[in-house]
Amino acid sequence: MPSFIGLWRRMLALCLILPAAFLTAGRLHAQQITGTVIDSHGSAVPHAAVEAKNQSTGAVVSAASDSVGRFSITGVPGGRYMLTVRAEGFAPTTEDVVASATPQDISVTLSVAGVEQNVEVRAIAGSSIAGQHALSQDTLDTETPKSEIGSEFIREFTPPDADYTELIQIAPGTVSYNSNGVGLGQGTVYFRGFPDGNFDYTWDGIPFNDTNNPTHHSWVFFPGVWIGSVDFDRSPGTASTIGPATYGGSINLLSPEVPSAQSILPEVSYGSFNTLLIDGQYNTSMLGPKKNIGLALDVHRLSSDGFETGNDIYQNAGDIKVLWKPSDRTTVNGYSGVIHLFSNAANNAPYRAQVDTYGWNYMLQTNDPTSAFYKAYNTNAIPTDFEYVGVRSVLGHGWFLDVKPYTYSYYNHQYYANDPGSDTTGLATGPNGSSGYITEANCSVSQPGRDKCATDKLNSYRKYGETATISQTSRFGVFRTGLWYEWSTSDRYQIPSDPLTRQDQTVPNFHENYWINSYNPFVEFEWRATSKLSVTAGFKYAWYSFALRQFADNGKVVGTLPNNAPYVSTERGFGSSLPSVSANYRLRNNWAIYADFGKGDEIPPSSLFDVAGGGAEVGNVGSPMMASSYQGGTVLKLNRLTLDADYYAVKFQNNYISFTTANPNNPAYDLNGYYLGPDSLTQGFEAETNASLTHGLNLYANGTVGKATYTGTGVPSGLNVSDTPAYTQGLALTYQNKALDLGIDEKRIGRYFDGNGSYYNQVEIPPYNNVNLFLNYTVRKNSFFDQSKIGFGINNLFNAESITDVALANSPTPVNGSAWFATTAASPLDQIFLNSGRAFTVTFRMGVFPGRER
Repeated sequence: MPSFIGLWRRMLALCLILPAAFLTAGRLHAQQITGTVIDSHGSAVPHAAVEAKNQSTGAVVSAASDSVGRFSITGVPGGRYMLTVRAEGFAPTTEDVVASATPQDISVTLSVAGVEQNVEVRAIAGSSIAGQHALSQDTLDTETPKSEIGSEFIREFTPPDADYTELIQIAPGTVSYNSNGVGLGQGTVYFRGFPDGNFDYTWDGIPFNDTNNPTHHSWVFFPGVWIGSVDFDRSPGTASTIGPATYGGSINLLSPEVPSAQSILPEVSYGSFNTLLIDGQYNTSMLGPKKNIGLALDVHRLSSDGFETGNDIYQNAGDIKVLWKPSDRTTVNGYSGVIHLFSNAANNAPYRAQVDTYGWNYMLQTNDPTSAFYKAYNTNAIPTDFEYVGVRSVLGHGWFLDVKPYTYSYYNHQYYANDPGSDTTGLATGPNGSSGYITEANCSVSQPGRDKCATDKLNSYRKYGETATISQTSRFGVFRTGLWYEWSTSDRYQIPSDPLTRQDQTVPNFHENYWINSYNPFVEFEWRATSKLSVTAGFKYAWYSFALRQFADNGKVVGTLPNNAPYVSTERGFGSSLPSVSANYRLRNNWAIYADFGKGDEIPPSSLFDVAGGGAEVGNVGSPMMASSYQGGTVLKLNRLTLDADYYAVKFQNNYISFTTANPNNPAYDLNGYYLGPDSLTQGFEAETNASLTHGLNLYANGTVGKATYTGTGVPSGLNVSDTPAYTQGLALTYQNKALDLGIDEKRIGRYFDGNGSYYNQVEIPPYNNVNLFLNYTVRKNSFFDQSKIGFGINNLFNAESITDVALANSPTPVNGSAWFATTAASPLDQIFLNSGRAFTVTFRMGVFPGRER
């Protein structure tokens, strides 16, 4: 009996244990992870890549979100997993999750990729066919007026030798030109009337600019073949927007992502002005035992005679980008770009008399070595380099770290001849010209007190800096805080020289060393108030400190110093508070409205310190130049139509305006002086749209109407600020079908005015336009020869000869004794800026993808 009862008890226990064991095994081996992938406004993100990595075993299981953003990973052991979600155009998101038999749906929110990541047009376009083929467009998530310019436009509808000034020409309100030809010299850019120096350029989120003022040089640092996309923000941005000139906006240049496929892409382009570009790209694919490291390499050589006579250019360059993923939580990017450029460019644009006499493309000549316009006396040698290491890491609990230390340098050693003051005709030959001027008798540096025949010039600097952001994403929104810091050292001089012997005078026109520290600490919060409304508010402080050492010179800048001191030292600091607030509201999934207010700033120019005897020019300077921006707009993406439009009003303050002291009895005679100019108000309306007509045919258009006028006491209303077109318009017709890309585009610029000196005299620049044509055949198959290409392009199709700017030589004449209005008579010595003539380009590229089937 006892044995029978014991047996019964054992059987009952077994009946209870076995189901529990099977249930436990099911929990260990048949668990699941489910959820939905959405964007910051709650809209589904389809076809996102989802990876779940078991934190105990390291096993990885992959899935993808469906058409409504849902994903499900089943049949995995229970436990903790690292869930990583990726989608084109969005920043990767990583979360800690638990697999269980009864999982709770996970909501994974993706943010649009930041300005340090390549713009993926298909992601920002969503399901809109028109958006996927728009040459330029804003995003539905935007809180400021932007134009996102993707790689498709850059590769198919701009010349291979283009620089970034040509790439951004497509954006609303933008004006750019290069008198020597596209990519063949120093390009000029302004938008909404803001000249270069009133806005930032960044490379993968890092600001870059000169140190004497925040201007840029388009022919070095980042040629068009290195640029993957452009994020063009026409606003001071939010508090986390960094840089020394958020005054007008930010043009963010982005390098391409490191490709996942191995490829070799040699390319040759040849065109007008004997322009030859030889380029080679090599991409390794992901290497190593863990397939976690890859690199992309590009080298090229550009040579050209240039459109302008004698304005040759030679450029050797190479860049490399390395991607390393040491773990699922951390990504490291390393970048280096090196350029060496040589050019025979003159220091000034051609005179009006030279253009009228010798032709539209006159710059230098090679037949008269006694002339200041002799080619051999005018040279530029410019090496540059740019390096950074970027570390992005998920810290857990929604925290994210992004750190990017960097360094870059610019070294422009320029030599140029000076036209003699006796030249009143502006011609290189003639009885009253400069012919016969360059002789040993005139140019010897042993003759003190004379204007020398040439100038030996150096503008060089090295910068070290870091951008650092730490953010935390929660169900309430995204908190961000961080710092941009930069230190720079500069060496600049101009020394009178003899072009025949290249011997320099002992005493310079000026020589200075200076050191600048720049700080932008910031904090902001992006509040997701509802699934449709997001509000971002923040605060940034901008601080710049100058330490200058200016050596005694011949009077062109500081002159002879007290007690015959060898140099004078000056230190000053400038700071400003920059709040911002912006919002985006989704009326529908494909329609958003936004508004923003922000303050921008611009670092003061170092030449504020150029005063006879040394010292600061403006004694009461206490802040950088300031701008207050009020903007609002809308973005709509239908299946066959995209539209974004905005209204802007920007008030500018503390604008430092330079003038030359004309009184010979003034100790500051012939020096640049500065004063605080009047405030100005820039306002207008801009829009861009793309219509997908049928079967790959698209019509893109943009337009702006605006006005910039001075405001304040004593300033007459209606007085136009220089370089602000009454309107701009862009129009493009593209046809893209399989391997064929055909496009024709036009940019038209309305009239605007140039000023001169302290008088705001109005010199009218008539309207002008430019038309370009492109035809490309590209292999787009998953084959060994993928991306092979034959291309043909024409810049300035109708060979329009247009004046784009005038630097006036004569002094202004006040109108009826006005302190503001003046006229200026035309002079043969006016410097004329113009667009280059018609140019043809033929391109051949062979794509080689060794890992693919032939």
